[in-house]
Amino acid sequence: MKKETVSGPPADRRRVISLLVDNQNGVLARVSSLFCRRGFNIDSLTVSATNDPAVSRITIATHGRDAEIEQLLLQTARLEVARQVFELNADNSLQRELLLLKVACDTRNRAELREISSIYKAKIIDLSPDSMVFELTGKPEKINAFLKMFDGYDVLELCRTGVTALERGGMHQHMQKAPQEVRAAQFPLPGNRCPAP
Repeated sequence: MKKETVSGPPADRRRVISLLVDNQNGVLARVSSLFCRRGFNIDSLTVSATNDPAVSRITIATHGRDAEIEQLLLQTARLEVARQVFELNADNSLQRELLLLKVACDTRNRAELREISSIYKAKIIDLSPDSMVFELTGKPEKINAFLKMFDGYDVLELCRTGVTALERGGMHQHMQKAPQEVRAAQFPLPGNRCPAP
């Protein structure tokens, strides 16, 4: 007897999207409003300079299914200010976050907190009679695991920068082409056909 397999909907998983955009006023508002209009919640967003003063890099972490993300990439790439738009895969990219964490402490638990920071290689950047401030840089998963260790402590404040990321290896194919060529190849406009391979 043949066993039937029931396939559920595609997984709604965490995605990291990198955008190279024109370095000008209003770009961030245009990109974030597009994500909002399409119903995507932005988990984190970072904006940084690049080696080209005319170009900025926006890194956005969000959640979505494959088809939804493909459509989002296509629509984002069509913004006039967008030069390159692509998804960063966790296997072939380096993803990092910076965390600042302030925890209440006293003489009774200070040693315990030092031990936790030592295990995760976090820096203690401020020490007061009633609090400690930790600094930790790492993958989002490492940041999450570090924060989990403080469930039983009094966390006073925390701040996460959000994900910033680069692909591994040398210059990648999508970075070597002009923006118009990339858009034509990856995100053809309606009515345009991609050339046969």
